[in-house]
Amino acid sequence: MEKSTRTRAYLYLLTNFSLWGCLYVLSKFVLDKLPLFTVACLRYVIAVAVLLTVVHVRKLGKIERGDWKYVFMVGFLGYFLSLGAQLIGTKLSNASLASLVNSTNPVFIMVMAAVLLKEKLTVRKILSILLALAGVYIILGGGAAGAQWAGIVISFFSVVLWSFVSVYVRKITQKYPPLLVTAYGMLVAAVCNLPIAAVELARTEQVSFDAQALVALLAMGVFCTGAAHLLWNQSLSMLEASTCSAFYPIQPLVSVVLGIVFLGERVSVSFVAGSILIVIGVLVCVAAPPAAKGKKVS
Repeated sequence: MEKSTRTRAYLYLLTNFSLWGCLYVLSKFVLDKLPLFTVACLRYVIAVAVLLTVVHVRKLGKIERGDWKYVFMVGFLGYFLSLGAQLIGTKLSNASLASLVNSTNPVFIMVMAAVLLKEKLTVRKILSILLALAGVYIILGGGAAGAQWAGIVISFFSVVLWSFVSVYVRKITQKYPPLLVTAYGMLVAAVCNLPIAAVELARTEQVSFDAQALVALLAMGVFCTGAAHLLWNQSLSMLEASTCSAFYPIQPLVSVVLGIVFLGERVSVSFVAGSILIVIGVLVCVAAPPAAKGKKVS
C-alpha cells in the first residue's frame, strides 16, 4: 500500500473516532429531551437521507440480490442490535464502566480478524492495543464498584457483535463501495428502530423537541453517525481491521476532552497519564517498521 493511501486512512480514523467522541456529549444533551430509541431512530433517518442522496448523485450502483443478506446482517447486527445493546448496557450500569467495556473493542476485533480474515497478530499490534487500553482504564478510573452485572453483560454482548460486524465489513467493502454498504446498512437499522421508537414515544409523557434538540440531532445524524460510520467502513476497506481497531481508544479520550471544554469537567493527573499512554499506543501501531514499508497490505 502506498504511503499516501495509508496516511489518508489514518486521517479517516482520527476523524471518525473524534466524531464518535463528540457523540457522547451531544447524546447527553439530546437524551434529556427525547427518549433513547427515538434518538437512535432519528439519527439513522437523518444519516440515511444524506447518504442515499450522495449514493444517487454519485451513481454508485446497486447491491446484488444475493448479497442483500450480508448488508442486512451489517445493519441489523451492527447498527441496530449492537449499538442498541450498547445504549441499554450504559443505562443499566453507568457511562464510565460502559465506556471501559466498549474500549475492549480493539481486542475482540484483533482476535476476530485473525480468525476470520487470517490477519497476523504481531507484537506491535498487541503492544499498541494494551498500551491504549491501559490509558483508557486510567482515564476512566477503573469503572464503578456498584455497577450492575446485567449492564456489563449486555455491554460485552454489544462489543462482541460490533467486533464481528466490523471484521465482516472489511470483507464486504472489498466488493462494494463503503458508502453503499453504510447507507443501506443504516437504512436497515432505521427501519428496525422505528417500531421501538413509536412505542417509546407513545409511553413517554414529557418530550421536548425544540430547535436546540433538532440542531443536535442533525449534527448527530450527519456527522457523528453518517460521516463517522462511512469513514470507519472506508478505513476498513483500506487497512487491516486490527490496525483500524488500534485507534478506538481515541474515542473516550476525545469524549473526556469535550466534557472538560463544554461540561466544565476538571483535568486530572489520571487523564494526563492515560492520554499519554493512548497516544503512545496509537503511534506504536501506525509507525511502520522500515522493513514493512512499501509492502502490500492484504
